[in-house]
Amino acid sequence: MASPEEVKTQTGYTIGGVSPVVHINKIDIYIDKSLEGFNNLFAAAGHPHCVFKIDFVNIQKITNGKIEDIIE
Repeated sequence: MASPEEVKTQTGYTIGGVSPVVHINKIDIYIDKSLEGFNNLFAAAGHPHCVFKIDFVNIQKITNGKIEDIIE
């Protein structure tokens, strides 16, 4: 697990508000395949009190995320 300081250094965001896009460093994005079963997803929008609604196809497109089986 990354420390709060490492998260801020790598993404530019404070924990609790890490957006899946527009990080200050290039990082790999992984998207759990199980999210495909939901019509709407809500992702952090750069602040702990801000989110945006998106669907599975578009979250993969905007992040160029790798679809993986992450959960057990």
